[in-house]
Amino acid sequence: MSQVTEYSEKVMDHFSNPRNVGEIENPSGVGTVGNAKCGDIMRIYLDIDENQIVQDAKFKTFGCGAAVATSSMATELVKGKSVNEALKITNKAVMEALDGLPPVKVHCSLLAEEAIHAALWDYAEKNGITIEGLEPPVKDIEEKVEV
Repeated sequence: MSQVTEYSEKVMDHFSNPRNVGEIENPSGVGTVGNAKCGDIMRIYLDIDENQIVQDAKFKTFGCGAAVATSSMATELVKGKSVNEALKITNKAVMEALDGLPPVKVHCSLLAEEAIHAALWDYAEKNGITIEGLEPPVKDIEEKVEV
């Protein structure tokens, strides 16, 4: 029995016309996270300037339409933000910006949040800095999903 999943117009728009697809050459930080259960893999690249402002963000995602849409929206949300503001972008913020996700696709927004955090972690490691409140990234979001 197939399940019909209703997506908002914004989700469909970001899936059909994803923003910021690709890689950044010599990125300031790269974060890769996945979900072993569904097979989605998301990689976010950040270009952060000397004032710790995200100048650019790009992504490569292997996954369902919701994973592509959340990646696209996450890169839009993070651009122009300070490192500390970027850290505060949650999966809920990504979902709200997309006018919601079906419950079975909420994990895609967690991937986006974790990929941003992983890219910030990579940036901090490369630059020998500490970002207040940033925790080591998870490779598989199943570690974060409430059971």
